[in-house]
Amino acid sequence: MSVTSGPPPAEGFRLSQLIYDTRYRSTTIQVVALFAFMLGVGWLISNAAQNLAALGKTFSFSFLWTTAGYDVNQRLLEYTSQSTHGRAAVLGILNTLVLALVGCITATILGVLAGVARLSKNWIVAKLMTVYVEAFRNVPTLLWIIIVTAVVNESLPAPREFRDVETGAFVLTNRGAYFPEPLFSRGLGDLDLGLFKISLDLIAVLAVLFAGLYASKRIGRAADAKQAATGERPNVLWYRLSAVFLPLIALLVALGFHLGYPALQGFNFQGGTFVRDSFLGLWIALSLYTGAFIAENVRAGIQAVSKGQTEAAFALGLRPSRTMNLVILPQAMRVIVPPLISQYLNLTKNTSLAIAVGYMDATGTLGGITLNQTGREMETLLLLMAFYLVISLSISFVMNLYNERIKLRER
Repeated sequence: MSVTSGPPPAEGFRLSQLIYDTRYRSTTIQVVALFAFMLGVGWLISNAAQNLAALGKTFSFSFLWTTAGYDVNQRLLEYTSQSTHGRAAVLGILNTLVLALVGCITATILGVLAGVARLSKNWIVAKLMTVYVEAFRNVPTLLWIIIVTAVVNESLPAPREFRDVETGAFVLTNRGAYFPEPLFSRGLGDLDLGLFKISLDLIAVLAVLFAGLYASKRIGRAADAKQAATGERPNVLWYRLSAVFLPLIALLVALGFHLGYPALQGFNFQGGTFVRDSFLGLWIALSLYTGAFIAENVRAGIQAVSKGQTEAAFALGLRPSRTMNLVILPQAMRVIVPPLISQYLNLTKNTSLAIAVGYMDATGTLGGITLNQTGREMETLLLLMAFYLVISLSISFVMNLYNERIKLRER
């Protein structure tokens, strides 16, 4: 008589497996942690609602449509004291975005130049850059903002000193800077979106410019394909420049583009585009401060590239400047970009210090005067936090895309 042995009977599921079985333990811990987090968030919301009810307040964003009653000294859109708090918040957000954008651009330029100069064989240049980097990195941002703004305000002349002086297209005063304003005699008008209006002329110019850039890129790709197929590189420089500039010039002529220049009238200049002295001070201070950190990132990235790369480039007859631009920096960017993202985020968040010198950014409008006038501290701070969160995540997303593009790809 033969006996056949089959597979052992399957064991049933036991609750103890959620803790002692390695197949389920990690999932159990994550579920418990998520449940505890949701309980904590629920408790915070409930506690906030009870405290608001005890104070006789309701959670509402209706204050955004009430009259603001205060002025915004730097305006990119039409605004009066009778405009709404929502419009004031939009102006503050735009002021923050402009300051962050120009600050990131100039900080990058300064950081790259200072980082390369720190590695210069010229002793004076290298030491001067070291002093710049160490001085700005080890002094708080707010102090530099106040010092630079004070220097800008005290060193520039007052508008009255230009009364008997021939002024040019650009005028620098202790109240701010004036430069030509783009105007259109045959403009397309504005698109009204409620809180603000968008110039149709600007939309048309940007559309034609992007279309020209796209056409120029296609011409360049066609030249690359022909070079890969035949070994000969066609000269397409003038075609690419024509694709970008000829349609743009034709559009500007059709719209009647001209410049409006500032002119001294009374006690101040009128006309042109005005930028306050507080903006200039913030721009310079944040650029210099963040540029010092970027310089260290650039220096570290360059030193991370093997010296053999430099020696090979010199052996091929490349000059030091060409070696830096074509060999070292492209490889160093893989080391530079990740910490560069953090510096862009820091500069953007440091713009919240603008209220210290009277520049009305998002913190000064939504998180400052609007909060004090309406008493809606919960709503205004949540909106302010959401704005900084969105802009920070957007910067990280764009820079991570760029980082992915330049990443070294192995075959």
